[in-house]
Amino acid sequence: MLQKFFMLCSGADTSILNECSQGERNKYAGIGATVFFTAVMAFIASSYALFTVFDNVYSAVFFGFIWALLIFNLDRFIVTTIKKRDKFSSELFQAIPRILLAIIIAIVISKPLELKIFEKEINQILLEQKNELTLENKEQLALQYKPKIESLENDIANLKAEINSKETETNGLYETYISEAEGKAGTKILGKGPVYKEKREKHDAALSDLKALKDKNTEKIVLIENEIKDLNMQYTTAVAESQPIIDGFDGLMARVNALNELPWLPSFFIFLLFLAIETSPIIAKLLAPKGIYDVKLEEEESIVKAWTTQKIKQRTLLVDTDEILNAKIFSEIASEEEVYTYKKKKAIELLKLQADAFQNIQIKNL
Repeated sequence: MLQKFFMLCSGADTSILNECSQGERNKYAGIGATVFFTAVMAFIASSYALFTVFDNVYSAVFFGFIWALLIFNLDRFIVTTIKKRDKFSSELFQAIPRILLAIIIAIVISKPLELKIFEKEINQILLEQKNELTLENKEQLALQYKPKIESLENDIANLKAEINSKETETNGLYETYISEAEGKAGTKILGKGPVYKEKREKHDAALSDLKALKDKNTEKIVLIENEIKDLNMQYTTAVAESQPIIDGFDGLMARVNALNELPWLPSFFIFLLFLAIETSPIIAKLLAPKGIYDVKLEEEESIVKAWTTQKIKQRTLLVDTDEILNAKIFSEIASEEEVYTYKKKKAIELLKLQADAFQNIQIKNL
């Protein structure tokens, strides 16, 4: 039962194989088994690759099964279309396009399995790339908010500097009227005279202005600090909203690019393995000697070809003969006097009718 199934997978004519030896049937069963297990590997590889795309097991399995059927049909077609010939060069010539197709299929099948085999290494590379993307994303977002924040911080610094300048001026006035009272500067007369009172009033006015300036600038500083706080919150929100996109940076293309950053030799050997599996049915057919099945198949094809050629020639001969007979028959009819007389009579009647019709038309026009 299993042998019949693998013989069916090989694409061979089972009715002819059943008439061949056991060894011939085993050969084609082995070729069919290779075709079948290549399709199984294609199912596993494509299902994993599609799972990284859809992130759904059922969708991945369904489309993976469709892909496996496609690969199975292609491999079966490739093996079936290679016919054994008397010359190896002619067999190789017809196998070259099929080998190229097998190489393409091997690449497609091996790549998803490489992604699975090197999954841990790929995850490490993706983690590093995500970290780099996170830093770059923060820097890019900071460029949108940092100039505004720095401008606001400069405004706060200017307001504080204005307060400090006024405080320095007020303190200077305080030192002036105290020194006047102590007789250390100014008039150098000890006591609170008119000059002292004048300097004291100037200090008190500056102190009042300082207090008003502090209240005004403090209110502005609070508003600016709240604006800076809002900008920082917007920046934090923007970073948080963009982070899931970076966290989701692990699709099929990202993993393939990460795989390309790994050493090429292990991936190359895996590719060679699948290339050997994919081309093994073709190589087996090329290297295998011409067997009983190939002889019987060639015999049946030659019978059909001979019969078709014979039928075509018979039809061609039938057409040629029919043309000769028709030509001879009509040439004999042309020489018959009775036919000539009848044809002449009818022609005269037709000419009369045409003349009468032409005359009637001319009269009507007049």
